[in-house]
Amino acid sequence: MRALVQHQFGDPAEVLAVEEVELPEPGPGQVRLKVVLSPIHNHDLWTVRGDYGYKPELPARAGTEALSVVDALGEGVTGIAVGQRVVTASVFGVWAEYVLAPAAALIPVPDAVADEAAAQVISMPLSAASLLEYLEVSEGDWIVQNAANGAVGRLVAQLAASRGVRVLGLVRRAAGVDELAAVGIHDVVATDAENWRDRVAEITGGASIRAGVDSVGGASAGDVTTLLGENGTLVVFGAMASPTMEIPSGDVIFRQLTVRGFWGSKVSAAMDPAHRVELIREIITLVAQGKLDLPVSQIFGLEQIADASRLNFEPGRVGKVMLRP
Repeated sequence: MRALVQHQFGDPAEVLAVEEVELPEPGPGQVRLKVVLSPIHNHDLWTVRGDYGYKPELPARAGTEALSVVDALGEGVTGIAVGQRVVTASVFGVWAEYVLAPAAALIPVPDAVADEAAAQVISMPLSAASLLEYLEVSEGDWIVQNAANGAVGRLVAQLAASRGVRVLGLVRRAAGVDELAAVGIHDVVATDAENWRDRVAEITGGASIRAGVDSVGGASAGDVTTLLGENGTLVVFGAMASPTMEIPSGDVIFRQLTVRGFWGSKVSAAMDPAHRVELIREIITLVAQGKLDLPVSQIFGLEQIADASRLNFEPGRVGKVMLRP
């Protein structure tokens, strides 16, 4: 079978290449999956570079989420059938034609969910849903997030709407406001406008903002911080622009703010398994009902990983970049 393999850490466009590897046989409690479609996540590429919290032994494969079809069952596997359409996340090495996965980690996908949406229904949506719970906000509360037009930003806004939580979105360019309005996401402000803070006050009506999400770092983290109300919480989700946050100390001190980190892998691992499954089922239901939009930017073959990885970080890209073995 064919798989993407790296022999050193570095630029994914340079260190990942297709190789012929042995077809794996499922052991007890495992299934072999024939991969249909897999999204490229930022954390996948950071792992290839050696810059993520998880650093695999080399040579290593890549990719962590996929839509697949069950191809073979290991000993003792019940409740799932060959040919069944399933999704899984946190199974390393899915950028390949086949992969092994624990049977217990598989989530069946209804026919009403298209392949392109199904392939990305767990990792980012589950992170967004977990993040909302991590913020400890309730119906009617306001939160603020930067990178509002990113994958997680869009998902947070849509999931929050289903829970009655108000979301103020920050984007770095005016065009981002229109992009989000086109998919039904409003209450968005472009920080490249001189009077953007006046626009924030107009949207929120002066309501206190209980929590903020920083996915950018740098000065953008400070923009989020300055909008938080007394005893508010800043949750650090990512660092798209800078690994260093520029946060005004006066805001933290005098409004008694709390700063917390969020790593989806850790939060998900600590979550009750039954609750995690409940969240994933909620997400799949929202996708099937058309209430959660999971767009795709472009689909590439494994041999096109260099082009795919470059496109992933292009500014203004809308939707996930996908790989089809």
